Amino acid sequence: MGSRNIEELCEELKAKRASALAGGGEKAVAKQKEKGKGTARERISQLLDPGTFVEIDELVTHRCTNFGIEKTKPLGDGVVTGWGTIDGRKVFVFSQDFTVLGGSLGEKHADKICKIMDMAVQMGCPVVGINDSGGARIQEAVDSLNGYGKIFFRNTLSSGVIPQISVIMGPTAGGAVYSPALTDFVFMVEGTGVMHITGPAVIKAVTGEEVTSEELGGAKTHNTRSGNAHFTAKTEEECFAQVRKVLSYLPSNNLDNAPTTETGDNVERMDAELREIVPTNPNKSYDVHDILVHVLDDGVFTEVQAGWAQNILTGYGRVGGRSVGIIANQAKVMAGCLDIDASDKASRFIRHCDAFNLPIVTFVDVPGYLPGVAQEHNGIIRHGAKLLYAYSEASVPLITVILRKAYGGAYLAMSSKALGADLVLAWPQSEIAVMGAEGAANIVFKKEIDAAADPGATRLEKIDEYRNAFATPYVAAERGLVDRVILPEETRKELWLALCGMDSKRVGRPNKKHGVIPH
Repeated sequence: MGSRNIEELCEELKAKRASALAGGGEKAVAKQKEKGKGTARERISQLLDPGTFVEIDELVTHRCTNFGIEKTKPLGDGVVTGWGTIDGRKVFVFSQDFTVLGGSLGEKHADKICKIMDMAVQMGCPVVGINDSGGARIQEAVDSLNGYGKIFFRNTLSSGVIPQISVIMGPTAGGAVYSPALTDFVFMVEGTGVMHITGPAVIKAVTGEEVTSEELGGAKTHNTRSGNAHFTAKTEEECFAQVRKVLSYLPSNNLDNAPTTETGDNVERMDAELREIVPTNPNKSYDVHDILVHVLDDGVFTEVQAGWAQNILTGYGRVGGRSVGIIANQAKVMAGCLDIDASDKASRFIRHCDAFNLPIVTFVDVPGYLPGVAQEHNGIIRHGAKLLYAYSEASVPLITVILRKAYGGAYLAMSSKALGADLVLAWPQSEIAVMGAEGAANIVFKKEIDAAADPGATRLEKIDEYRNAFATPYVAAERGLVDRVILPEETRKELWLALCGMDSKRVGRPNKKHGVIPH
């Protein structure tokens, strides 16, 4: 019997490629489309720059022989892996294929993902995982579970080294949810993306509670109630646009600086409207988004976790083309008080920015920590301490703008000088004090008020006396705790000057394995 000729060999390879490309076959693909979901490769094409995807491991298949699964050995094993570019920058990607064995994760499926994650770290590039899976492949038993463990291990070692993005475009259940939870950001598509540890059937059997999969772990739930997700989109196309936008602010790895962009927005632009946004009356509300629109390049603020813990804002912007992380108290929600969720949200984002060399700009208008039995019993002390820890630990440039109220421990927690802020700017209406003038006057001048012929009038006089003496930025400025008191319209220019002045910041810290962050 003679050797096969090259034409036959090439035709064999082409047939294998076609088989891998077909995924689970026409019927399975049609079913996927009926649910409004794209195929694994279509999703990669939407994410990456056109024509840049390079696939690897397309011929990998499982080696399991349990429960008859050996009769079905699809090439690719239910996940498409490789690399390409986003805005010309290299990105590694894996995309689970629900049309192949329900996208279930087995030994070789996991190995493909691990290979891509290893390559991403070695090349210093972001990794994007597109999740659409029925979970662990039951036929592969412990091999499947071990596969998840290997992925979690790599998620953890990669954390703070390269950006890791998780995109939830189908079911993600059981152990599968922990890989997204270990990554930087979780993006979810409404109506199709679902995350939960145990499904509705198990919950009903164990607790008797009835809930739909969407109510339990859909995009709305995780973006507004649990805080497990960071972005929500109505369509897959919109979701990938969000991913591309977020990556545009970030460096490829922790040793690089974030990319700069050209902007026609003058860094010395001064908007007089800023004087009108923040009321001098500390009891009146406003929307801090209106400040950011006037201060950031082209008025663009990309908010992270916009639907959760809305009393504080986190997100990205640019000043003079430079990426910055933004933290801002939101006066129109709970008066901008800090609570458990706000502390968790902000502290994690601070650590993310610090890991990837993004300067952090903090806009402060905070009356304090939210009072209440529920807050105290649920651990506001330890959660609030995370914020103190995150700012104190950060070594990137820290710039603080005090817009109005900065009271008590919350003043300290919001990137105060004592916690390492490099530059603290304050607007003329800012009040930096232990507490508001009303409460302080009741304590400091209690005897005078009680002894007065007209206690009400005396109280008002003493409130004004306290406010004029202490509820200003000038006492703090006299002590160097505020570096500059600025006009509101000078904010953009001052931020730019600060960023330029601090771009060479280096901080030496004691040697240690790692700190122990409050849990």
